[in-house]
Amino acid sequence: MNIELISKEKNIMELKVLEGGETLLIPLRNQLVTDPAVDHANYSIRHPNLDPPILRIEVGSGKPQNALKKAAKSLSNQYKEMLLQFQKQS
Repeated sequence: MNIELISKEKNIMELKVLEGGETLLIPLRNQLVTDPAVDHANYSIRHPNLDPPILRIEVGSGKPQNALKKAAKSLSNQYKEMLLQFQKQS
């Protein structure tokens, strides 16, 4: 995943997601909002063919980068488990 930091404050972080698009962002946003430390997580796309999505994470406690790492790790574990299940059935 190729990302670019746009801005970072104490409790807010904005990232430009240069690869992955909504295929990556939908599950990531859904995982972020399950974290009680996250007050708001969403992404926006100005023009789907011209502009990369911007992911915005706002936390009530902790650091937004920690919430992002936690969500990414959780998704990674879920996908690994799914892959193992598919491999067992093959």
